[in-house]
Amino acid sequence: QVQLVESGGGLVQAGGSLRLSCAASGRTFSAYAMAWFRQAPGKEREFVAAIAWGGGVYADSVKGRFTISRDNAKNTVFLQMNSLKPEDTAVYYCAGRPLSIVTNTGGYANWGQGTQVTVSS
Repeated sequence: QVQLVESGGGLVQAGGSLRLSCAASGRTFSAYAMAWFRQAPGKEREFVAAIAWGGGVYADSVKGRFTISRDNAKNTVFLQMNSLKPEDTAVYYCAGRPLSIVTNTGGYANWGQGTQVTVSS
């Protein structure tokens, strides 16, 4: 079990960048697959990106613009978001699960409280 706390959200103009961070507690962080999801108003929570021990896995909508990374020494996962679009506006959630990556929300038992990202046009 890990506890997750997101930070780094905010208001940015279209075309801009933000970097989200997710700090995890617990001694088993390195054994967890970590993911970012997002939820826009009136929409279901959707997969954005995930990382285990290799490269990242991305939703088609963010591929080439977002980069997920992790620093196991600092128990932190990051989401670098470039070329932001108004449709990226959502609450972004960090999630973790032991071992392998899955892209559905039901596969993750550990969630952060979320951080708001707003992209203005």
